[in-house]
Amino acid sequence: MSGVLSSVDARTKLVGQNRLELLLFHLGGSQHFAINVFKVQEVMQMPRLTRIPDRHPVVRGVTHLRGQTVPVVDLRHAIQMGPLKLNEEDATIIVTEYNMTVQAFLVGGVDRIVNMNWNEILPPPGGSGRQHYLTAITRIDDRIVEIIDVEKVLAEIAPYHSNLSDDAYDNELREAIKGKDILIVDDSHVAIEQMRSVLGPMGLNIIEAHNGLEAYQQLMHWKEEGRDIKNNLMMIITDAEMPEMDGYMLTTEIRRDPELKDTMIILHTSLSGNFNKAMVQKVGCDGFLSKFAPKEMAKEVQRLMRKKLGMPESS
Repeated sequence: MSGVLSSVDARTKLVGQNRLELLLFHLGGSQHFAINVFKVQEVMQMPRLTRIPDRHPVVRGVTHLRGQTVPVVDLRHAIQMGPLKLNEEDATIIVTEYNMTVQAFLVGGVDRIVNMNWNEILPPPGGSGRQHYLTAITRIDDRIVEIIDVEKVLAEIAPYHSNLSDDAYDNELREAIKGKDILIVDDSHVAIEQMRSVLGPMGLNIIEAHNGLEAYQQLMHWKEEGRDIKNNLMMIITDAEMPEMDGYMLTTEIRRDPELKDTMIILHTSLSGNFNKAMVQKVGCDGFLSKFAPKEMAKEVQRLMRKKLGMPESS
C-alpha cells in the first residue's frame, strides 16, 4: 500500500501543471512511439508465453504475472504495420493497466521516459498514414514521436458493447433534461462514440471537444455570447489525458472562473481507480468514471443530474 500511495503522490505533483510523462519505445524500426507512463506498471523482458486457441491475430499469447493471466499484444501488428520480427528472448513487453484490466504490449525496445508539457502534445495531422491509431504526436530531439491510441487498439481486440436497454434510463429525469447541453471532452474517437451511445437516449444535446483547450475555448465562446451556461449545461465529462490541455488543467481553470466554478464535472478515464480518487480530490471534480463501463456511466450521470436539479434520488 505504501508503494501505491508513493506512486500516487509522485503523479499528483504533475496535476495542475498540465504536465505528463511519456515512455518512448520503437517497434523494430527507426520511428519512435510513446504511451503515458501513468498507465505503465512495468517494463520487462518477454516471459514465456502460452498460445491460446482462437486468439485474436495480434495477440501473441498469454503469460502469468503476479497471479493473473495477462494477454501479450504485438503492438506493431495491432496498428497495421505487420508483425514484429524479433527473437522472443530479445523482446520487451510493456505491462499496462487500462480500464481496470492488465495487458502487455510487445515492442521492439524501450528508449527512456521524458517529462513534457501537454501544450507540446498535438493532435495527429490529417492524412498521416497511421493517424487511425494515433491519439497525438510530439517532437523530441528534433524527431516526431507518435503517441498510440491504446484504447482503440484494445477496442478492436475486444470490442466494447455500450448500447443499454431502455430500463437503464430514468424517464422522469429524461423529461427534465430534454434538449439540455452536455459537453464531452476526449481525444479518442472510440471513447466519444461510446459516450454518445450511452448519453444519446437521455435526450441531451451532446457537444464534443477533442482536447481540454478546445473545451475551454468553447466555454469562453458561450460566455461571450451571454449564454445561460449554469442552467443549460448539465455537465462536462472529460478525459484526463489530452493534447494541448489535459482534463485536470481544464477542471482547474473552470474552478477558477467565477461564472463557471459550479459546473458539474466528471473525470472519465482509463487510469486506475486509486490514482483517480486522488486526482478528483485534488482538482475538484464531482466524480470519476472508468472508461467503457456503460451501465456505471448511465447510473452515475443520472444520479448527478438529479442532484443538480434538486430531484430526489430515484429508487
